[in-house]
Amino acid sequence: MAELRVTPLGAGQDVGRSCILLTIGGKNIMLDCGMHMGYNDERRFPDFTYITRTEKLTEHLDCVIISHFHLDHCGALPFMSEMVGYDGPIYMTHPTKAICPILLEDFRKIAVERKGEQNFFTSDMIKSCMKKVVAVNLHQTIQVDDELEIKAYYAGHVLGAAMFHMKVGQQSVVYTGDYNMTPDRHLGAAWIDKCRPDLLISESTYATTIRDSKRCRERDFLKKVHDCVEKGGKVLIPVFALGRAQELCILLETYWDRMNLKAPIYFSLGLTEKANHYYKLFITWTSQKIKKTFVQRNMFEFKHIKPFDRSYIENPGPMVVFATPGMLHAGLSLQVFKKWAPNENNMVIMPGYCVAGTVGHKILNGVRRIEMENKQMIDVRMSVQYMSFSAHADAKGIMQLISQCEPRNVMLVHGEAAKMEFLKKKIRQEFDIGCFNPANGETVNIDTQHNIPVDIALNLLKREASFTGSDPHDPKQPRTLHGALMMKGNKLQLVEPAQAFRELGLEEHQLRFTCTVSVDEGGTVMQTVDKIYNLLKSDLKDSSIQYSSDGSITIQESVLIKVSGDEETKDMLVSWSHQDEELGSYLLQTLRTTFVTT
Repeated sequence: MAELRVTPLGAGQDVGRSCILLTIGGKNIMLDCGMHMGYNDERRFPDFTYITRTEKLTEHLDCVIISHFHLDHCGALPFMSEMVGYDGPIYMTHPTKAICPILLEDFRKIAVERKGEQNFFTSDMIKSCMKKVVAVNLHQTIQVDDELEIKAYYAGHVLGAAMFHMKVGQQSVVYTGDYNMTPDRHLGAAWIDKCRPDLLISESTYATTIRDSKRCRERDFLKKVHDCVEKGGKVLIPVFALGRAQELCILLETYWDRMNLKAPIYFSLGLTEKANHYYKLFITWTSQKIKKTFVQRNMFEFKHIKPFDRSYIENPGPMVVFATPGMLHAGLSLQVFKKWAPNENNMVIMPGYCVAGTVGHKILNGVRRIEMENKQMIDVRMSVQYMSFSAHADAKGIMQLISQCEPRNVMLVHGEAAKMEFLKKKIRQEFDIGCFNPANGETVNIDTQHNIPVDIALNLLKREASFTGSDPHDPKQPRTLHGALMMKGNKLQLVEPAQAFRELGLEEHQLRFTCTVSVDEGGTVMQTVDKIYNLLKSDLKDSSIQYSSDGSITIQESVLIKVSGDEETKDMLVSWSHQDEELGSYLLQTLRTTFVTT
């Protein structure tokens, strides 16, 4: 019995720092390599000493797979490959490969140039790390080595996000990364084959949430923004550069157009241009509507949304600002928040999940006085709204994916422990399969059982088909085939015993059982044989029954019935091979109950 071994170094009963170690068929794979938004110390990156304390990681890993460009899934990549040491292949999709280095460089600038952190990866390290990347296309089977193959599937969520199916021999695992089972304005829904893996490793950010109608949420969002700017207030919407930002920009752009509103909308400088460029470049990864309308109009070229300059923070009057990052843990969004928070006319709308430890998480939990890093205290008087425009699957979406790919086991990662426990029970109840949710550093071993493929000789199948006559069995019902199992090279084949004996140069011996039933039965021997023949024809509809000229009956070519005797008593001889023990016993029983035995 083979075994899968899984250890989360990050995202085990936690959101952030996704990094999962998988051992499948003797191959070691790292799934994602992210950073944690809630920490600024050594806990920010996964603890790679779990893998090795002295050697390079290359000696212990066969490959690294990155599901998408969000920093909680790729933020530790240059640290892992360049500072800890890994020279093997890193697999990701083409959009992820294009966008990843830009976000890593932004992350580095904030950490090193603004916060003055030491012992951090450099720009050259990011470039060197990206040289190890192998870009993959959707549904393309990549042969990592002679035994390990991987395949990417569309995950929705953000541009370029993918789920990965990994296979070694008969063992297989699907890792979802982050995914969304419902399409939105700019991306399609996640999709995967019915691949029936031994294990599905799924994110569970919204393990206990079933979202309301998207249309209601959008209407509510637009009303809140409109009401705030109409009263002269400022609206801050913290977002990550790519993803929800584009979704909400398209929403506000069309609303501003329809309502002819004049309040300015701004977006973090530089990021709109970059985002626009990549959405044009990878248009095939977007939703059907955007692909259809792209020739007439690029949905990402906005008329009402202008680049934001830091000097605008102090501007009087209403405005809407999309600022990065999305959890208010650093950067421009935090700077704008500090300025606008004390004014009760202003509003902050959190459109996605916030990791524990971030300012976003604190204000969503009702904290109204926040201490910043420099001991500065901020009074939060502005309105704080949470509206989930998150591109993660909700509980219904997770269950939908399980139904779609039919795994034998499920593992929940990238979620909160209590919520995972709830969903775990649901999965076990509904699908009756194993479900796990290990903490960081905890290893789960999963036994996998597999069928061994056997080729069946054509003449054996033909012989079996001839036995069934014109009334074949239900193809879904199991059938018993008698043959000899031979191993040729590394393949197993079921052949006729006679063929096996010939190929092995052995003499064939037959073991047969014979039993005679004596009965009181009047009439001729041939009348008794006719009676037995008609009885068997009605009882054994699926069997091949031959009536020979010498008065014997043959069933399935190997069971023989012969009748002898006089006008008053008959002897019925039943003979069968050891393979037909079940049929022989049945015939004896039938004859004994049908005729009066002496």
